[in-house]
Amino acid sequence: MRELERESDLHELARLRCAVVGAGRLGRALSAALRDAGLSVEGPLDRAAAAAGTDADVVLLCVPDGEIAAAAGAIEPRPGRLVGHCSGASAPGELAPHEAFSLHPLMTVPAEGPAAFAGAYAAVAGSNGRARRVATALAYRLGLAPVAVAEGDRAAYHAAASIASNFLVTLEAAAERLAASAGVERAALVPLVRATVENWAALGPERALTGPLVRGDEATVERQRAALAERAPELLELFDALAGATRALAREAAEVPA
Repeated sequence: MRELERESDLHELARLRCAVVGAGRLGRALSAALRDAGLSVEGPLDRAAAAAGTDADVVLLCVPDGEIAAAAGAIEPRPGRLVGHCSGASAPGELAPHEAFSLHPLMTVPAEGPAAFAGAYAAVAGSNGRARRVATALAYRLGLAPVAVAEGDRAAYHAAASIASNFLVTLEAAAERLAASAGVERAALVPLVRATVENWAALGPERALTGPLVRGDEATVERQRAALAERAPELLELFDALAGATRALAREAAEVPA
């Protein structure tokens, strides 16, 4: 029955005209991906063009969180029209008085080239059943697996996404900087990083963790810290914080049955 409902929603979505507002990375990527999925898409539009008028049945706002309410207020309300946003931290309520939804692809979007949405997840929500169904159908059309995130959980969900993606890049930038001081290029770290992420995905954090902190080799950790203090002292605070968190994870790992 659920599969039949999904197919019905996908057929309904195919009849709707869509508009994407916001010509940043996500707006451009979603416009292209929705067209590739066979939908009628207008845009990406700038906000002035959207405010001037669009005949779209579904208007998807790809604008910064702090500008969602103003962008939504510039869209003319009309019966049957749905207005959505792509924020991970904000709820659909910021789109009032429109019939509203949110669709947040849990995927990084590069500055250049197409975004790989297929196979990723997306947080979906709606102000009513129809809005949720359309958000879910949009996710399926993009190859995304929809998940419901309650309004009170959205900030935590979005923080998790930032840690998993943005903070990982910051961490690898620190590793790259220190490796360069030893004459080692970024490319040498890439296989290690990929294998680590794959192990974490397959085994979980406790069983994927390796290195001197897991072995209890504090002498090696101190030599690492001394090298950091000499070559990149501005990274010491980050190193100490991560070492403390890794020690805690290593203690948890020791309690996990083999």
